[in-house]
Amino acid sequence: MTRHAGERAQLDLFRALPGDLAPRDAQDLMAYPFFSLAKSKRLAPIDFRAGTIVIRVEAVPEHGMATIWDADVLIWAASQIVEARDAGLKPSRLMATTPYEILNFIGRGVSLRDYDRLKAALDRLQSTTIATSIRQPTERRLHRFSWINEWKERADAHGRPLGLELILPDWFFAAVLDDALVLTIDRAYFDLTGGLERWLYRLVRKHGGRQEGGWSFDLPHLHAKSGSLSPLKHFAYDLREIVRLQPLPGYRLAIETASGVPDRLSFAPTELPPFCYTPRPRRASRPGDKL
Repeated sequence: MTRHAGERAQLDLFRALPGDLAPRDAQDLMAYPFFSLAKSKRLAPIDFRAGTIVIRVEAVPEHGMATIWDADVLIWAASQIVEARDAGLKPSRLMATTPYEILNFIGRGVSLRDYDRLKAALDRLQSTTIATSIRQPTERRLHRFSWINEWKERADAHGRPLGLELILPDWFFAAVLDDALVLTIDRAYFDLTGGLERWLYRLVRKHGGRQEGGWSFDLPHLHAKSGSLSPLKHFAYDLREIVRLQPLPGYRLAIETASGVPDRLSFAPTELPPFCYTPRPRRASRPGDKL
C-alpha cells in the first residue's frame, strides 16, 4: 500500500478522452499467450518459451487468471493513450474514467450486472501476475508486473459515484507509447464471443497485417502460442470449426494439409481492409458475455 501511495503521488492524473476512439491493441499482447481463453476460472499457470522469449502468467484462487475478455480494458487504455499522444496531450499511467466509458467503448451493456462484471475484470487484471523477458536485455532478466497496479472507485462527500481510477504498469505503458508496438483493430473484434476466436483474430492481425500473401502457422505451434489447456486434438478441431465459419473480420482462413508434415493454418486479408473502424451504437449485454 505504501509503494502504491508513493507511485500515485508521482503520476499526473490523465482523464479519459470523450468520443468514439479507434480501438488499438498492443502487439506484444497480440502475439503471445498472456490471457486465459476460457470463461471458466483458470488457476493453472501459463508457461511459454520460444527462443529468448519467456512468459509465465500466474493467477490467485480468489479471482482466477485474467481472461481475453478482461483484456478489452487494456485495449480501451491503449486506445486512450495513443489518442492522447496523437492529440499532443500527455498521457499517464494513472487514468480516471467511468465504468460507462469503458463498457460503451468495448460494446457491452451498462446494467448493474455489467458494472459488476467490469469490477470483477479489474480484480483479475490486478491479481494476475506476469513475468516475461520480452523487451528485456536478456532472457535471464524478467520483468514482473500485473496488468493493473491498482484501481479504486471514487465518490464525492455524499457517496455519489464519480467514476474510477486505475494505474497501468510501466511495461504495458511503454509498449503502447511506441508506435511500432500498437496496431488498430477492427471494432467487430468486440463482437467475437469465443475465447479462441478472439485470440486468433489478434494473432492474425499481428502477423497477417495487410500482407497480400498472408501468413501461416503449423497447428502445434499455434497450440503452444495460445496457452490453451485444451489438448492439441481438441484445439485443432476447434480451429477447423472457426475456419468453417470464417468469423474473423477482414481475414480469410484456410487449413493446409500435406503428407508427412503437420497441418497449417493460413490466413490472408480479404478485399476489405483488415480493420474497418466504424463507430457503432451501444448494445445491451448478451447471455454468455464475460468481461
